[in-house]
Amino acid sequence: MQIVVAAPDGQWEELVRTRPQVEWRRVNDSSEFVNHPSADAFFNLTGNRLPAGHSIPGKPVIVNSVVETLGESNAPENVLRINGWPGFLQRPAWEISGKVDGHIKAVFETLNIRLHVVADEPGFISARIIAMIVNEAYLAVSDGVSTREEIDTAMKLGTNYPHGPFEWAASIGKGNILALLEKLYLADKRYQPADLLIKEATKK
Repeated sequence: MQIVVAAPDGQWEELVRTRPQVEWRRVNDSSEFVNHPSADAFFNLTGNRLPAGHSIPGKPVIVNSVVETLGESNAPENVLRINGWPGFLQRPAWEISGKVDGHIKAVFETLNIRLHVVADEPGFISARIIAMIVNEAYLAVSDGVSTREEIDTAMKLGTNYPHGPFEWAASIGKGNILALLEKLYLADKRYQPADLLIKEATKK
């Protein structure tokens, strides 16, 4: 099976390093997908939203689009969304939105990835929850409740999370967390980003 991927270095390594059973081809961006018409599937992990020109007729295109939904972009049926944030691609189970047909199932069976089909909503499930945990941690620091290090330690020991909120923010990217919270905030004020998170995510 041949899969063509447009991805930053970190996400490329996460995706391919434990999956040698696939013939991987790396390209600079999704505009080069058309140069590989015989590929079985395409992954675009370059951004947080669905890019223009993302469709290859008749072939599945899996896109890292945590913020923007398929419905918002009027994506064709062969385009599916995943959470391609750093740290999520190495997991054995992925959330996915879109039409999961036999071809898609075959691709992911070859990759040894279990699929959980979820609603086409911003943030899926896990990214939405993690973003809220990170935001609450920033609010706690702003209120002087504790230090970043103590919060990370408490969350790992108290909840058995693999990472603390600030470790997650550093790994995923504060800009990614902020972009999702800002999108969710448009519909629900519970997701208002913490001022400190905004400051750190937007500073140059």
